[in-house]
Amino acid sequence: MGFPLTNTSNQLLSGLRVLELGHFVAAPFCTRLLADLGADVIKVEPLTGDPVRQWGEMVDGRSLWWSLHGRNKRCITLDLKSEKGRDIVRQLVSHCDVVVENFRPGQLSRMGLGPDLLRSIRPDLIVAQISGYGQTGPGRDRAAFGVIGEAVGGLRHLTNQPPGTSDLPPVRVGVSIGDSLAGLYAAFGVMAALWQRDRAGGDGKSRTIDVALTESVLSMMEGMLPEYGALGKIKEPTGGGIATAAPSNAYPTVDDQWVLIAANSEPLFAALMQLMNRPDLVGTPDYTGNANRVRNVARLDALIGDWSRQFDAETLLQMLDTAGVPSSKVYTAADCAADSQYRARGMVREVADPNFGTILQTGVVPHIPESPGTVRWAGADIGQHNHEVLRELLGYSDEQISALKAERVL
Repeated sequence: MGFPLTNTSNQLLSGLRVLELGHFVAAPFCTRLLADLGADVIKVEPLTGDPVRQWGEMVDGRSLWWSLHGRNKRCITLDLKSEKGRDIVRQLVSHCDVVVENFRPGQLSRMGLGPDLLRSIRPDLIVAQISGYGQTGPGRDRAAFGVIGEAVGGLRHLTNQPPGTSDLPPVRVGVSIGDSLAGLYAAFGVMAALWQRDRAGGDGKSRTIDVALTESVLSMMEGMLPEYGALGKIKEPTGGGIATAAPSNAYPTVDDQWVLIAANSEPLFAALMQLMNRPDLVGTPDYTGNANRVRNVARLDALIGDWSRQFDAETLLQMLDTAGVPSSKVYTAADCAADSQYRARGMVREVADPNFGTILQTGVVPHIPESPGTVRWAGADIGQHNHEVLRELLGYSDEQISALKAERVL
């Protein structure tokens, strides 16, 4: 499968080439975001492939997740423990604008592939480095995956039930959110660096993007640090609610479902109370203003819960929608797949995959109507683009490529 440049000419990142020295989730997520908007991403994998190819549900030994996780990338294999493999990376760098990596700090330098050496080949190279704790500081060498970043960043503490209500382990977000946040920040940093390098009047300089999993999560913690610093207050988990707004929670229905209701503004609270036949609560001292509602949230949630459990979920949602009150049931994968809004905007789409036929994938975010991102192809097989990349960019002959394969460099 070739790289269809004709299909990317209208995309924002057409003409940008990125070399991914990444594995698992964080760096590959960063580069997938760039690839979705048209960048030519060349992913370097070990000869056995990225370990994440073995994650999730499998069909005939192939990961369904990989179809999405590896999409829009040209996949090549290299043994980076071999000097010839490392030399090919150095040759590829001369053709790339960006390198994205998520090895342990210092590991690529020890392999002769550190930022300084790579910039001796391409002086204006942007290098994004994603690690558990960052490239500097006393914790830089500690091992970390996304779940560790979520714990150190404060998220794992907050995604739990309220203190004293459960003796189960702290609840985890059901996806690798710490990795994905780090990848998102890395992509943002890459684009900021490219803007300063390449814009009219730009400085043409290289830059290093240093993203830590822990810091990416911590940056999402809203008022947690200011409140602790000023008041000594430790933000605690609140289960289905949130400590800063009310009413905003999940409420029970007669058919044993949960409906989320967010009526935490004055007009929305009034609309909800009118729907509940409790207009008498509007304007009372306990429920006027968000701060008062938060102080009385237990009593308020109980009132709403007593009302909501009179209805089945579908009826309740119709009532809330008619009244203009933000609400939803808790979506499962089946609900997301069937959602008409997602389908209309291409956020849930059917993608051709040579291994699975047609497969459901998420669409491209952000949505840019004038230059929409596309899914050009699903996640490629291990080493699928070896010949294409080495011939196209480095001018290798078929004989040279075959020799490298025989030596187990490819």
